[in-house]
Amino acid sequence: MSEILSSTALKTTPLDALNRELGGKMVPFAGYAMPVQYPAGILTEHLHCRAEAGLFDVSHMGQATLSGPGAIAALEALTPTDIQGLKPGRQRYSLLMAENGGILDDFMVARIGPEELFLVVNAACKEADFAHIAANLPPGTTLSRHEDRALLAIQGPKAAAVLARLAPASATSKFMDIIDLEIPGIGRCRASRSGYTGEDGFEISVPGPTAEKFARLLLAEPEVAPVGLGARDSLRLEAGLPLYGNDIDTTTSPIEAGLTFAINKRRKLTWDFPGGPTLRGQLDSGTTRKRVGIQPEGRAPARAGTEITNAHGDIIGKITSGGFGPSINAPVAMGYIDTAHAPDGTQITLLIRGKPSPAVVAPMPVVPHRYAR
Repeated sequence: MSEILSSTALKTTPLDALNRELGGKMVPFAGYAMPVQYPAGILTEHLHCRAEAGLFDVSHMGQATLSGPGAIAALEALTPTDIQGLKPGRQRYSLLMAENGGILDDFMVARIGPEELFLVVNAACKEADFAHIAANLPPGTTLSRHEDRALLAIQGPKAAAVLARLAPASATSKFMDIIDLEIPGIGRCRASRSGYTGEDGFEISVPGPTAEKFARLLLAEPEVAPVGLGARDSLRLEAGLPLYGNDIDTTTSPIEAGLTFAINKRRKLTWDFPGGPTLRGQLDSGTTRKRVGIQPEGRAPARAGTEITNAHGDIIGKITSGGFGPSINAPVAMGYIDTAHAPDGTQITLLIRGKPSPAVVAPMPVVPHRYAR
């Protein structure tokens, strides 16, 4: 959770008062006061999300609409994503690319209309992301930020049933669909069937003034409990999902990071986006390192920054995210390792607090995704 900052001038989300009322332990995160956990604790929150439905405040994320003539082509020029082929009502995972083939940020893009896109970007990167996009727009195209809206995520195997009680139109959606919903007493909401936990669920953009009311409606359902940033991190780690700033950044490429799926087929015909020629070379010739899952064999979790060695004691990589996986009752980690040692099943050693500890390269995710495809 590298976005945690030490600052006294913190922004708050529309759910700040509710988060505190619920007993949220508030911490600085990407410039905001955010709940890292509630009284139930991270372990209980994590397992509740896997079994029923967890409600997350993710209003610190950046939301914006990109619209006008040339909007789609302009954004596509900055990413490896086939945005022109994205159908209205559908969403894709995408990457803002640097000229060196590194990743400026990962984000979600949805097509709302012929020349209208809805974007959700990472909190710590949103100022830079929106400035970068705005600087590359043609005349007549506008980027409108939605600072007046909250973003809630409801995740877990019972999340869809819960939302359907309040918004029946959501029931027929599938993974990566995005729909506008009119919820009585709340207003117009935009719900995408996606999330960051590996579970089925929705991320819902809600008017800021009615966000607390909407959250209370969801929490009143018997399956729903509030979940903080701590469990959000352990859930995404079990799901093998990279966190920007930890597992991907401007020094990592999509090929090294195992995100080649984000380079859509049509874009591989031309590679006409920032870093394209570099990524084409990596795809053709391979990379010297890869992001892999790592299963420590002991009980001690391997945190970010832990060095990885081979049998001879040579450093061959580093952990980028690690912790305890409540679903498997064991430590779980991911990191970058020399390609020669990257195959699943390779025995490696982790230097945890300077002490060697055995581990094995393992498939990701350790908990299967349960998206509604």
